[in-house]
Amino acid sequence: MKLRKQVTVCGGAIFCVAVFSLYLMLDRVQHDPGRRHGGVSFPRNQISVLQNRIEQLEQLLEENHQIVNHIKDSVLELTGNADAHPGLLALQGNGSWVLPTDNHQTFLSVFPQDCQFALWNKEQNTDLQMLDVYSALKFDNVDGGAWKQGFEITYEQHEWDNEPLQVFVVPHSHNDPGWIKTFDKYYFDQTQHILNNMLLKLQEDTKRRFIWAEISFFSKWWDNIDAQKKAAVRRLAAEGQLEFVTGGWVMTDEANSHYFAMVDQLIEGHQWLENNIGVIPKSGWAIDPFGHSSTMSYLLKRSNLTSMLIQRVHYSIKKHFAANKILEFMWRQTWDTDSSTDIFCHLMPFYSYDVPHTCGPDPKTCCQFDFRRLPGGRISCPWKVPPKVINDANVAERASLLLDQYRKKSKLFKSKVVLIPLGDDFRYDKALEWDQQFQNYEKLFNYMNSHPDLHVQIQFGSLSEYFDAVYKANGVSPGSKPPSYPVLSGDFFTYADREDHYWSGYFTSRPFYKNLDRVLESHLRAAEILYSLALNHVRRTGVGIRYPVSDYRFLTEARRNIGLFQHHDAITGTSKEVVVVDYGLRLFHSLMNLKRVIINAAHFLVLQSKNDYKYDESSLFLQLDDRRQTHDTLPEKTVIKLESLPRYVVVFNPIEQDRLCVISVLTTTPRVKVTLIDGSNLPTQISAVWKSPTDMATDAYQVSFVARLPALGLAVFQLSETFTAPVNSNVAIYLRNRDVTVSKKEPFSVKILESSINDFFIENQHMQVWFNGVTGLMENIKRKDDQQEQKVRTEFVWYGTRTFKDKSGAYLFLPDGEARAYISKQTPITRITQGPLFSEVISFYRHFHQIIRLYNLPGAEGLSLDVSIVVDIHDQVNRELAMRLSTGIESGDMFFTDLNAFQVTPSKIQPRKYFQKLPLQANFYPMPAMAYIQDNHSRLTIHTAQSLGVSSLRSGQLEIILDRRLMQDDNRGLGQGLKDNKLTCNRFRILLERRVTSNKVQDSRPVSFPSLLSHMTSMLMNHEVLAMPVVPRPEKIPPIRTWHPLSTAVPCDFHVLNVRTLQSEVASAPGLEAALILHRKGFDCGLEARNLGFNCTTTQGKLSLGSLFQGLDVVNVQPTALSLLYPAKPSNNSLVFLKPMEISTFRIRMV
Repeated sequence: MKLRKQVTVCGGAIFCVAVFSLYLMLDRVQHDPGRRHGGVSFPRNQISVLQNRIEQLEQLLEENHQIVNHIKDSVLELTGNADAHPGLLALQGNGSWVLPTDNHQTFLSVFPQDCQFALWNKEQNTDLQMLDVYSALKFDNVDGGAWKQGFEITYEQHEWDNEPLQVFVVPHSHNDPGWIKTFDKYYFDQTQHILNNMLLKLQEDTKRRFIWAEISFFSKWWDNIDAQKKAAVRRLAAEGQLEFVTGGWVMTDEANSHYFAMVDQLIEGHQWLENNIGVIPKSGWAIDPFGHSSTMSYLLKRSNLTSMLIQRVHYSIKKHFAANKILEFMWRQTWDTDSSTDIFCHLMPFYSYDVPHTCGPDPKTCCQFDFRRLPGGRISCPWKVPPKVINDANVAERASLLLDQYRKKSKLFKSKVVLIPLGDDFRYDKALEWDQQFQNYEKLFNYMNSHPDLHVQIQFGSLSEYFDAVYKANGVSPGSKPPSYPVLSGDFFTYADREDHYWSGYFTSRPFYKNLDRVLESHLRAAEILYSLALNHVRRTGVGIRYPVSDYRFLTEARRNIGLFQHHDAITGTSKEVVVVDYGLRLFHSLMNLKRVIINAAHFLVLQSKNDYKYDESSLFLQLDDRRQTHDTLPEKTVIKLESLPRYVVVFNPIEQDRLCVISVLTTTPRVKVTLIDGSNLPTQISAVWKSPTDMATDAYQVSFVARLPALGLAVFQLSETFTAPVNSNVAIYLRNRDVTVSKKEPFSVKILESSINDFFIENQHMQVWFNGVTGLMENIKRKDDQQEQKVRTEFVWYGTRTFKDKSGAYLFLPDGEARAYISKQTPITRITQGPLFSEVISFYRHFHQIIRLYNLPGAEGLSLDVSIVVDIHDQVNRELAMRLSTGIESGDMFFTDLNAFQVTPSKIQPRKYFQKLPLQANFYPMPAMAYIQDNHSRLTIHTAQSLGVSSLRSGQLEIILDRRLMQDDNRGLGQGLKDNKLTCNRFRILLERRVTSNKVQDSRPVSFPSLLSHMTSMLMNHEVLAMPVVPRPEKIPPIRTWHPLSTAVPCDFHVLNVRTLQSEVASAPGLEAALILHRKGFDCGLEARNLGFNCTTTQGKLSLGSLFQGLDVVNVQPTALSLLYPAKPSNNSLVFLKPMEISTFRIRMV
């Protein structure tokens, strides 16, 4: 009763605050008649003014209604928890189970101001929004003549009389860290020779320049050169002859990569440059990723780069931008209503980044100035006109021809400064090419510069020298917006390089490795956090000699292997099979090593007395949670052998919020009880383990139990044999007249339905999920709080490929029309498991089986459906398997996809009558983390644990490509199809939410936000708990206990992206400082927020770091740029502030 009174008082106080804020907003409207609404001034006519005020008041009331609803739901949730009483597992009359509560109060409190971010209706001040550009373009692909995808460019001879044309020729070599060859083979065959030549040839002439992007290659070369050569490299970099562009470990893919990995590989590259070369990158260079994400521009901006360059953008967009002289622009984030995220961006105008497509609009002419193609060499010009060696006799004619191309290219830009990249894939690997290119261009430069009548100043330059010249020509400082240059928001997906050849296939290609990448990322983050905290506790307690500090080398290796896999031919699935195996082995070995790092840290942290710590490399304290036989197989859970003595299990929760969840382990006996260290029993469900759809295993059993895990903490549980009959799950199997035998084993009840085709359901306290009795697939979801039934029908479909000309391959998706229904020759077998903690439905088809699990838990775990689809299409020919969700949601032609799990963007598809303008394959987008559809009443989100291609081809639908098997190359250089398909498990969460209000202004914005529940759901799926059994040993196990690392709660909208121990001055050894990387997420308050099970609040972006970690003090909090460069002065104030969507890095020391 006392708690209920407290809740009432608290809820009333918050409600009063909300009402008072409404009063202030009304007052603001009354006393601010000149206030702008939507970026348009009010008319002077008083009636119009009154009408606008009324509309504005309605908007403010609607915003406040959402805030009040959020508060009301929070109070109701806390009141409900106050009424709960602990009890035993109980079966209700309707067949559903009631779980005991753990007396842990949950309360979600959201500051009204924190809701304003997603609701904010201030008009974004941009000149270009990519959704609008797509709507306006015809995509007609008219032949442009010499510039086939463009138009004829003309100019007047005297245009440069008053202001000469400045030309910067930028030599470069694009080195893929794996594609046709493995990373190591590329290095030994080509890259080391390129860098050796670079070191020699740049020193021959101080006017020469060279840019380099891939630090993965450069670091390998650096480790193999002597001190004298290293000093020469540092000198060349300091003097500007050698520039490092972007400076990431790789030139990352921007479609499939998760922002955790994008940030991590950028830090790895930048830290390597700072520690070894002593330089800081200024400009970004992304010439080969297949489409460009605004996430990357944000990360570069946060890393204090001032400019960036991109290349692979749809040819129609390039043409449109070129025609309007907007190929250079300020790239702004879609949520940004000022200019804080702006970064200057240059879009290369032509087809490719090779020499024929970079000097000007005519590739036939430009190819004549690629002197690697001189007659007698290994490569030539496809246009049959070869280059000529420059001499006194032809230099005038050659210079005139080349200058014409430079002038034409410059006409596409606002300034009279033009960038001319000079390079291609793995160029300059022969000393001869350095001489051919530099000596011939020097003759051309000398001629042009010595003839004032040509009005040109030409030189070799770095990328940053070009950008600096543009800024200077416009009279602004580096990174500032030049006058008349446009501001753009949005992204550049989906890429097409010609005709209707859309690069949407690679969004799904090789999904097995896309999933393995995410598993490794989660393990790396877990290992980083546990190692950092354990190491500092070790230093504080003084047992450092015994702790395996050398585990740091495993972290370094894993960072680099994950970084390598973000390369735009790795995670994309667009490498040769032998290269894929190389990537897979690297990921696999790092995964095994990271598990060891996690085990070693957990061992130390759970000990009650640190004096009991004894590290034995040959006999670890904990077992792995699961094992993979090889790099290309699915994991198998560790089976815990139970005998006379109990076994302990240590469980790690990788997320920064307390977590109520079901933990499942395998044991050798079904008679198991699970207790806490204090002996308290936990609710438990025993389920069978199956070797096939109908064959039950006899040597393993699944034990599932409910526990609340501390945030970022380690919980300890005890498993022991019991003579009390445990609660077993019940099984029903739909055979649908299949002639198969079902093996039944004690103690499980198995009901065999030989011919039934009746629909059936599973349920928990939140929802009832119905399945089709014939197909075994989901039909609809009925929410229990409002009894609304929402159609959510699952179907599976096949896409074929064209039978003529170009066909689908690793890069391209070129279907032979709309998808066709998956038709099974045999009726599927469906197995239903029901129990107190979870129920699941598994339907087995020839090429896949789908597992839908519903947890019977309050909070986030029980509010969504856990979906796994195990796919095997290795016997198919030119087919792609897709899952389609069809709902009653009236989403129209709008759906939403995320960019790199960082932000959500709406993707507008064209009505079907316009498919000639934008074909089916153009409407697929990358889905690294989630996609959703919505109408005024509902939002359906599908969360994914691996990046895949997604679309919404009809109102109310979401369609996801699960796997692709293609027998041919798609003529983009790979030379292979996709024929190495693996048994792949694609994991999803389906979340159906009710929209409590719908906001037309908000829905029309070019950005959207998930709810807090949706954010948490994504976190739960991508960061699974790690259950590690304590290894049995003859001697007594020292006392262990649950470990709580946080002394204060992390706000609901904060994500601890990483706690990364920084390297000391000794390579591969840990230093005294760590990088704390925080992300404050933007969220939508317009969705129902009842019974979320959260125990957190929002704090208007404030977090105190000083006492964040239990038993450790955080000192020397030093804000830095994202990649730890540009440090600010250390602050004595440990209180930090983040804006919504902001990612910030702090260099900290824990003592």
